[in-house]
Amino acid sequence: MSNRRTARRALPTLTATSAALAALTVPATAATTHDATDSAHTITVEGANAFPESIAAGSRYIYTGSIDDGTIYRGRVGSRTLEPFLPAGQDGRTQATGIKITGNRLLIAGAFTGRFFVYTDAGKLVARYTVPGTGESTLVNDAAVAPNGDVYVTDSFRSVVYRIPAAQVNAPATGTHRTLQVAYHLPDYVAGQSNGNGITTSPDGTSLIIGYWYSGALYRLTLATGEVHKIAAPPLTSADGIARRGNTLYIARSVNNEIATLRLSDDDTRATLDSERTYPGADTTTAVALSGDQLLVSNSQMDTYLYGDPLTSPVFTLESLPLHY
Repeated sequence: MSNRRTARRALPTLTATSAALAALTVPATAATTHDATDSAHTITVEGANAFPESIAAGSRYIYTGSIDDGTIYRGRVGSRTLEPFLPAGQDGRTQATGIKITGNRLLIAGAFTGRFFVYTDAGKLVARYTVPGTGESTLVNDAAVAPNGDVYVTDSFRSVVYRIPAAQVNAPATGTHRTLQVAYHLPDYVAGQSNGNGITTSPDGTSLIIGYWYSGALYRLTLATGEVHKIAAPPLTSADGIARRGNTLYIARSVNNEIATLRLSDDDTRATLDSERTYPGADTTTAVALSGDQLLVSNSQMDTYLYGDPLTSPVFTLESLPLHY
């Protein structure tokens, strides 16, 4: 059975509530569309089944991964092309969603497979993780790296956040198999829906901010106590990947084909919507990453992956946009 069919069977309610991707439309005035400028350009992902769900940008490389077959693509910062780096299916990596970089380690969430992978930047497997065998549906979706090197992972179908200690992330590349450990429980989960999704840390490493795809709410989780509080902010339904710089959040809204920019209060208890931005050719923007003065966003074509809609384009792409416009 193909990964795509497995995914469809695994999330019947996600596809239902996300009729989202097929039915939800955005008023023409909801976001500002900007024409391409000299600093905006398209990055081609060289894969027939790329469906690029996430993006990670480091000082040397940009990465994305295929939710369809788990291929990981890589290209130099500034390149107009990403090429296969880790082949589909390697180490049981048959799907890829959230990707992050920490030091010389590459972190990859395994979506509906319930797996999570840590690699060196040379492509050697450090460890493969699996979710606890509770029998619940799982969607290992995204990850964030705290300043101390610990990694926190969301599971959109389970009301939990997993933690991987920095020592395990930086361990030798032995290909160890481990179980993801639950560190925190999250509130307001709706059974069967895509809940906790994008995740980021505060600059001082004391808290996490987690976005819920289904409700559009943002939550602040205090790491020392496990307390979770809803952030006073406008709901941003279909909130997917999140990037943070200082007190600014950039949130990819997949169904809406836009990036929302929010300003956080100094204590992360409130957020105000600064702008909503789209761009020509936006095609289910599931991810956002910061690379210098550029904003990288994914054209995932997730409507095709989830529902079998015709491809908008046979070429899969990311878009690089000027951060300030």
